[in-house]
Amino acid sequence: MEKQITIREATTETDVVAFWEQLHIYYIRDIFPDPEDEDRGYFLDDEHRSMIQKIHDRQQDRCYYLFFHRDGQDIGFALPVIYTTEDGKCFLMEFCVYPQFRGNGTGKECAKALLQWAREKGALYAELNYGNDARRRRFWESVGFVCNGADEWGDPLMILPPNRDVPIAVEVLTNPEDWQLKKLENGFLREIGENPLTEEKQGQLVQAIRDGKILFFVARRGYRAVGMCSVAKCFSTFSCSDTGVFDDFFIEPVFRKKGVARQLALAAQCWCRENGIASLTVCCASCDEEMYQSLGFDTHLGTTFAYLG
Repeated sequence: MEKQITIREATTETDVVAFWEQLHIYYIRDIFPDPEDEDRGYFLDDEHRSMIQKIHDRQQDRCYYLFFHRDGQDIGFALPVIYTTEDGKCFLMEFCVYPQFRGNGTGKECAKALLQWAREKGALYAELNYGNDARRRRFWESVGFVCNGADEWGDPLMILPPNRDVPIAVEVLTNPEDWQLKKLENGFLREIGENPLTEEKQGQLVQAIRDGKILFFVARRGYRAVGMCSVAKCFSTFSCSDTGVFDDFFIEPVFRKKGVARQLALAAQCWCRENGIASLTVCCASCDEEMYQSLGFDTHLGTTFAYLG
């Protein structure tokens, strides 16, 4: 049909070469126009291409080299990964409509075609990184995506929410190096206006978990971690026993108002009760007091002061 946009996978050697040529042009023109940008060299390097090619060639959770095709010609490309062994996430690594074809809703139609292709491949929802680019954010919002936390490097994420509910279960984190913990921590830090975890701070956090100084509870929607909280133990000379501090309380925005907050708080409270923790306290802003009271933190212990020098 004339004007219809279709998806064409790059399967021949010629197509793959053309895909990478267009991808590099896109990086230089649209993503890293400044030649001095320190990230530009990495994305144009053979190491990056080799990493992507390995994802493309693996048997499961692979990426696809795709072209948008209309009226007998390619008008753009996309680089999605579908995680069929996880929770059906389609992560859109790259998306581009060639400049001469932009406008008149072409980008939106390409996005719709791509999302339909992903659904046919088994994807249940989609996610992407928009790089703090307001124009890109507005474009993906027009397709139905919403802002939702940050990735393990601290870059902001958007998600096209799943259209079906999946039971959420809370568990104690057993792997301190779980990449999803970094992702949730960075989402939490971004929401409260703080910088993402540096490599040094990531290492310090991992060590604190290993040393038993802090325990994390993670809410999982199948494979995906959508929320977390933590309990940090300390010894109280008043009770001459361990007490706990409730912290790192974060749920990805899309998965709020589904009872996850109550599940996390209850798991932390039950663990403290079962492990001889005399009390579990939380320090919060006045605007959050009502929420924490509804979650069982209903005993007022006065005002907290801190020295941050």
